[in-house]
Amino acid sequence: MMSAVQARELWANSEEIVSAAEVQASLDRMAAEITAKMGDAFPLVLSVMGGAVVFTGMLLPKLAFPLEFDYIHLSRYNNKTVGGEMQWRVAPRESVKDRVVLVLDDILDEGETMAAIRERIMDMGAKEFHAAVLCEKTLTKIKPMHPDFCGFAVPDRYVFGCGMDAKGYWRNLDSIRALV
Repeated sequence: MMSAVQARELWANSEEIVSAAEVQASLDRMAAEITAKMGDAFPLVLSVMGGAVVFTGMLLPKLAFPLEFDYIHLSRYNNKTVGGEMQWRVAPRESVKDRVVLVLDDILDEGETMAAIRERIMDMGAKEFHAAVLCEKTLTKIKPMHPDFCGFAVPDRYVFGCGMDAKGYWRNLDSIRALV
């Protein structure tokens, strides 16, 4: 466990790459895009815990259409800076069958987690699958998928804030920072 002093050192050794105002403007843009594409579909919206909790809380009030909401929990990071083995903690419920599903997550890094979520949801009988992320990391590596809706492309650095953590801390920031 990290001390408060060590957590503050993480913040001090980072730089803001997306301001709080830019985050809000992006959320407005994404909400308009999602509404245009899915506003008549009565979708099931699934938030990926725990990173997407802040992003979800900021985006949902901007979606001006009826939807159902639930969550899933699949992790590859477990407070580390590199992804490991995928662990389903809370799988999608049967309510995805014959539904248009929108999955919200904080970041699409290598795309492996979201691809696994898409596969599981489609295997459970969803009619359509859409992904919305606050950030997509710019990588040279080919990804198994890209999000349908994305707030920002971020550099291939360790980013945190707006639900994304730095070693378990700083999810509560309203801006996005990158470790230097």
